[in-house]
Amino acid sequence: MAWDSEFGFDVTKFELKDDDEGKVEATLLARKSKKSSTNAILYIHGFIDYFFQLELADWANRQGYNFYAIDLRKYGRSLLPHQKPNFFRDYKEYYEEIDAAVDVIRSRDKNTFLALMGHSTGGLISALYAHDKAEKNVIDAVILNSPFFEMNASKLVNMFVSPLLSLTGKVVPNVISPVKLADGYAMSIHKDYYGEWDFDTKLKPIKGFPIYFGWLSGIYLAQRKLQEGLHINCPVLVLHASKSVKPGKYNDDMLMADAVLNVKHMKKYAPVLGNKVKVVEIENGKHDLILSEEGPRKKTYNQMRYFLEKIIPKQKSN
Repeated sequence: MAWDSEFGFDVTKFELKDDDEGKVEATLLARKSKKSSTNAILYIHGFIDYFFQLELADWANRQGYNFYAIDLRKYGRSLLPHQKPNFFRDYKEYYEEIDAAVDVIRSRDKNTFLALMGHSTGGLISALYAHDKAEKNVIDAVILNSPFFEMNASKLVNMFVSPLLSLTGKVVPNVISPVKLADGYAMSIHKDYYGEWDFDTKLKPIKGFPIYFGWLSGIYLAQRKLQEGLHINCPVLVLHASKSVKPGKYNDDMLMADAVLNVKHMKKYAPVLGNKVKVVEIENGKHDLILSEEGPRKKTYNQMRYFLEKIIPKQKSN
């Protein structure tokens, strides 16, 4: 993509194992800090998403972090014509490309500190990855931006309907479900509607992609795994908005609240991640906190900086 080279990112394509749809690949973007550093951040995007948050990379580089972002298989730069967009059935499918990214960051680029940062579904995957890889000590810190810990539905729906959807997904994974994401949130962030950000609507459509039963099953099982309790052995920062609004058609309340997930679920499950968890509420934040209005966005960056500086000393530039 011209965008990648325009803003100074090096791109690495990972050729992954074929799956039942055929060829699979993932894409790693990298941009080193101008300061001499062996500290790195790896960013994992959310559902119906890809990496376009340039300001995040700029911030990380200014702080002295080498910045990396991965477009997971079947997302964004990694989506191939024969694939169902954003589809998966088991969260561990993503470990192949995350492992490959970690190897580049650690072995090729010689970074000695790595913070894993995940947004929404990427936050769910990041938490599970940090837990499953805890004994290998490949992750030094975890930052979760509005993580997807539970379906945004009523307690009764999550207790009775979600398990049925998951069971259906095991039987007919490739069938499109009736579940759809509303377009209000995407309209609240895109510059052509009510937001200030530019992104490729072919890779992140305003009206989203079809949601398959198999995806619903994969998400449900991943969330259940997390809800039962994890043992992430490094410091974890969970960031969430101060309030949620009901997803749906755009309204101005979406400019100052999470219009995708329920922040109560993030508060409820953050403590089960491990014994080094810090939870911070961002007043008037959006679902993707780094796409919020200037005030809450600044607070989000400050909280990330405070968190990381307590873990590792700030390195001097040359």
